[in-house]
This record gives sequence, C-alpha cells and structure tokens, in this order.
Amino acid sequence: MSQATLTRPSLAERYAAAFPLSRKLHEQARGVFPNGVTHDARHLLPFPVYVERAQGAHKWTVEGRELIDYWSGHGALLLGHGHPAVVEAVQRQMEKATHPGACHEREIEWGRWVQRLVPSAERIRFTASGTEATMMALRLARLFTGRPRVLKFAGHFHGWNDFLFPGADAPYDAAVPGIPAEVAQNTVIRPANDLDAVEQTLRADPQIGCVILEPTGGHWGQVPIRGPFLQGLRAITARYDRLLIFDEVITGFRVSPGGAQGHYGVKPDLTTLAKILAGGLPGGCVAGRADILAHLEFRPDKAKMRHPGTFNANPLSASAGIATLQIVAQGQACARANAIAQQLRQRLNALFAARGDACVAYGEFSCFKLLLGYKGPRPTGDDFVPYDGALDQLQRPPDTKLSHAFRQGMLLHGVDLMGLGGMTTAAHTEADVEQTVAAVASTLDLLSDAGLM
Repeated sequence: MSQATLTRPSLAERYAAAFPLSRKLHEQARGVFPNGVTHDARHLLPFPVYVERAQGAHKWTVEGRELIDYWSGHGALLLGHGHPAVVEAVQRQMEKATHPGACHEREIEWGRWVQRLVPSAERIRFTASGTEATMMALRLARLFTGRPRVLKFAGHFHGWNDFLFPGADAPYDAAVPGIPAEVAQNTVIRPANDLDAVEQTLRADPQIGCVILEPTGGHWGQVPIRGPFLQGLRAITARYDRLLIFDEVITGFRVSPGGAQGHYGVKPDLTTLAKILAGGLPGGCVAGRADILAHLEFRPDKAKMRHPGTFNANPLSASAGIATLQIVAQGQACARANAIAQQLRQRLNALFAARGDACVAYGEFSCFKLLLGYKGPRPTGDDFVPYDGALDQLQRPPDTKLSHAFRQGMLLHGVDLMGLGGMTTAAHTEADVEQTVAAVASTLDLLSDAGLM
C-alpha cells in the first residue's frame, strides 16, 4: 500500500474540510436547538450545510459553494427559488401590510385560484401549514360522519399530528413516543395497494368515518400508488359511505395543475394542500365538499368546528400563492418539472446499468427515489416499481451510515439531495441532470473506497 493511500483523507474528513463555516455554525446551533437542527430531515452527520442564498434550481452555502438543489423547499417550490413574479408579488404586499388582522381581497383571489384548479374544491379554509390542514380535515370528517376512527396506509405521512402520525414509518405497528394509546387506537393502519383489505376493514368497522392517503404513495411515492387503486378506493369509500381524503400537500399543483386528482380523474371528498399552494411561503388549506366544510360556519343549532389561526390566509402567503398558481395554471411548469425528473431517472438508470452498480432510480412526475444495494431486475420503462411495490423492501428502516455518507459525497460534488431522492422544479436544466449523474457516479466510487458499497 502506497504512502498516498495511507494518508488519503476519509470521506468525512473531506466533507468537514469543504464546509468549515457550516461546521462552526452547527456548533453554535447545538446550544440552541435539539441536535442543532430545526427539522428532522435536516439532520446530517457530522453536521449539516448552511445555505446563504438560492436562485432558480441552485443554492449557495455560507462557504460560497454552489449546489444543485433537489430539496425544492421541502417540495414547496415548483418554479424554483426566487421566481421574479413571486418575489415582486410579495414585495408589493409587504409595503402594504403583512398582517392586517382582517379579511382582505387577496384571500378571495387566492381561494378562487384553488377552486379553478382543484376539482374537489367547492369550499376552502386556509391554514398555516399542511399538518394543520390534515388536522382540520380529520376533525371535519368526524363532525360530518359522527364516526371517530380513520383508516390510513402504512408508510403514508400526513404531518405530525397525533391521529395521523402512527404508521408513518417502520415499524408500522409500533407505538409513537408521546402519543397516548387511547388516541392511537382510533387510527387503523392498512397496507396500500390492497383494495380487498380496505373493503374488509370498512365492512367490519362501522366506526371508521374516513380514509386518507397520499395519492401517489407514502413519503411522496416511496411505495408508489397508481390510478387504478385510487379509482377502486373511491368506489369502495362511496359504497360504504365513508369520506375519502386526498393529502395533496406535496402532489397538489406538482403532479399537474389539478394535482393527483386532476391527473387521475378521481375526486375525493376533502383535499389537504400546502407547500406549492403558498408559493414557498407558509400556508395550507382544506378544500372539498361544501356540505362538509359547512361545519366551519356559524349556523343556529348546528355543530361548529372552531378554527382560529393567527396566520390563516395571511396576505404575504396569499400574494405568493396567487403569483405561483397563475403560472401553474398554464401547465408548462408542471410539465417541465415532470420531464426533467424523468430524464434524470432514465440517465441514472443508464449509469447504473453501464457500471453494474446495485442501484436503481424510480418514481414518477417530478419526484425521484434512489435505492442503494438494490437486488432486482433493471427498469424497462418509467412506470417501473422496484420489488413490485413491496413495503418491506421500499420503506425499510434506513441505513443511516450509508445515507449520510451518500449525501456527504453528493454535497462534495455540488448536489444537495433530500436523503436518497429529491424533487425537481421547472428551473432545473439538462445541464443540472448531467452534473447530478456525474456526482452520483463519483459518490458511489467514494462509498466503494470507504467500504460502504
């Protein structure tokens, strides 16, 4: 073994040397925040990068290193960072009022754009986040049906509220710390893509009032769901008189201007929206049947759901949302983001095949996932689902050491992924795809040298 090999810095050492200012900031943050982060997904060993600015599909760390960004604002950005129309709309509103504590015209215009685009949106109530939206949808469903229980699918994430967080991650039948057993017992968890299991459960349990799901699959398509399952689920819930809730916090305005429901032609009773809804600013909503949302109305002798919320329909989020939805409505932004993600998946799979790597890229629309250590056939088309969609293969507990090392390697090569995957925007380019593919190849080599692959 040569002296050069003996003294070659490790991946972790190279990462630490490349991002010294981020390391110093993280040391400060650890005295303020648990683990030094403000979102679980931003936790990265030995420390996360700190970003100073962003534009289009790129962002720059405090060290000045440029990164291709596939976080896309945790999915909240479809047009890319700092789109001129969104920036101008927010700046204009900022000069007028950030929080008048009153009704305003912008909230009406914002709501009408949602009604135009989302098939189920007879009525709308704005919230401050996606988690708040799913909380509201569930409470409205209880009020409307008089039934306390909800059926959700293993591996589907609907925010961190008590009733919908159980079953979001493996092991799916485990108790969630901090959620009382008497609360969790009102959540029924079933495997996705199994219509027989859904029908048997609804037939046997009259206390289930609603069914909720991410319409492209849990954790934005980690275990994909396709149109036939959604159509079958709509038929079953209608037959058993249960409400169907689409959690389109991520898929809304991303899959298509009308979300997954617009793409597949399946109309739920309630829809939860956030992220792109507010143009990258905080904001969410519940949209759906007028008779269900009527439980928010002040009506004599009728049960009402109380719903305050300091930042509901705030004018800054409304302005960003209007500017974004006006562009989304034209259709090109969704089509562009979907096409660039498809190109990336195809180029990555061609790379893996050429190198003989035990890896695969999959997904649909503007999302992509990577499986490292994949043992199965190579994709034959973009509709490919690894392991035939087996939950225990696609959403198993993560190998944290491997996934953190992979992200370190990608950051060293100028690409920032959301773990082992990401989302594209309309601002991503073919050049970004080529750089990303090259970064993946170089990172796999680093992992191999470190004995991790």
